[in-house]
Amino acid sequence: MNMKKIIKTDNAPSPIGPYSQAVVAGNMLFISGQIGVDVKTQEYTPADVEAEARLVMTNIKAILDAAGFDFSHVVKSTIFLKDMNDFAKVNAVYGSYFTSDFPARECVQVAVLPRNCKVEISCICYKP
Repeated sequence: MNMKKIIKTDNAPSPIGPYSQAVVAGNMLFISGQIGVDVKTQEYTPADVEAEARLVMTNIKAILDAAGFDFSHVVKSTIFLKDMNDFAKVNAVYGSYFTSDFPARECVQVAVLPRNCKVEISCICYKP
């Protein structure tokens, strides 16, 4: 029995490389790094880092929904920032999607992100 299932939804941006939006393996969901791409246009056009972070989280939510998971199932996330000076703004947006039992997380500054974006977030989820 194949315990690996590829998640693909039209409600989140299409991958821009040879990877899946997400993969379910057993009780776990692995969401690839999401950036602030508008699902309707497939373009990166956020006005500021908060708008970009909201779009990233909206894209993650669409993938969670498609897989039958929600933010309460996120056990680990990674935030990649182009500029660590944006941490507080991105953290405020990110935090608004979680109410309690927060996931483990790291946040790192990187030199360059796809499409020269400011924020990328990936998640690992578990559902008993």
